[in-house]
Amino acid sequence: MKLIKTKIFFFLFLFFFSENLKANIDNTIILRIENKIVTKYELKNKILSSLIISGKEINQDNINKLKKQSLDALINSTLKFIELEKYNYKDDPNRINEYLKSISNNNIDELKNKFNNYKLDYNLFLDDIKTQFKWQKLIYNIYSDKIDINENSVEEEALKIINKVSRLEEINISEIEILLNGDEKDADIISNLFILIKDQGFETVALENSIAASASKKGNLGWINLESLNSQFSEIIKNLTIGEISKPIRRQNSIIIFKLNDKRITKKKDINLEQLKKNLVNQKKNELFNLYSSSHLSKLKNTGFIEYKK
Repeated sequence: MKLIKTKIFFFLFLFFFSENLKANIDNTIILRIENKIVTKYELKNKILSSLIISGKEINQDNINKLKKQSLDALINSTLKFIELEKYNYKDDPNRINEYLKSISNNNIDELKNKFNNYKLDYNLFLDDIKTQFKWQKLIYNIYSDKIDINENSVEEEALKIINKVSRLEEINISEIEILLNGDEKDADIISNLFILIKDQGFETVALENSIAASASKKGNLGWINLESLNSQFSEIIKNLTIGEISKPIRRQNSIIIFKLNDKRITKKKDINLEQLKKNLVNQKKNELFNLYSSSHLSKLKNTGFIEYKK
């Protein structure tokens, strides 16, 4: 009897010891960003939640592929969270709910169950979404006064487009914008981005990793007039086939890549001037907001204290 009790005690000791050891490993600090810490558990939560959203199999190979990108995403998200602490933005429940519906095929409860099945923290995932939406509000409030689109200029541009062409070529495109370090690691960042897109799909990577304002819409920019794009973008996009992804286009602190979703032709007589003007205004605003967002985040990244733990 004493031997049996000893074995039971030993088994319980090993069980609780292993559980405590696992908890300690999960709580291991891997990053310090200003006054915040990022743990191994948060990285695990980020990686596995990305795989769940993308519908990919959760295995070691897929986990390894996502480590670097997920770590970068956690850094960006934490920097945004720290910056947002200076302000008092409220959550937008309706917008968050619509977003959750869009990524869960209108079944949020099933999404929560998947998190529970893998013992993941759904609230961590939700907090990240809240941070992204608040960040968009912040960028809008800080820079909206600087985004002054001259309507007369837009009308002139629209009329010039109509007069120039016999038909209007429109494209439906999606984008991903990723911050660069400005050093020798940039090549790896770009290479890993394309590996991630191949493994997870463009829309999922846009949703999870893009710093552009379009991230909440899986990178989709809707229908855009090809003639209205700047020459650098249009020269690359016009040669894409439907479903094809562009080569990376370098900007000041980031790269941007496009995916051509669809294209259509509108005859000149069917062109709606007011709609064309509206599309041009939205497009110009989006480009400026993306520029300000990436610049603001890049500044935080360059001036903030970020320490990697071994």
